Amino acid sequence: METLQKIALIFTVIGAINWGLIGFFDFNLVTSLFKDASMVTRIIYSIVGICGIINILLLFYHIEKDPR
Repeated sequence: METLQKIALIFTVIGAINWGLIGFFDFNLVTSLFKDASMVTRIIYSIVGICGIINILLLFYHIEKDPR
């Protein structure tokens, strides 16, 4: 499970960096690497979204486990 958590965190960070590039420089790294509407781009965005959901669930899991 720890490996899945690390992979999800890496993809979430990559997504956050991409959103930062879009916000600051109007540059989308994913679309510049894999074309604008390709299937690979949609897969990458889907993986990042799923990883974000995994990280949210992990956050709530840790809050329930240790309610400090």
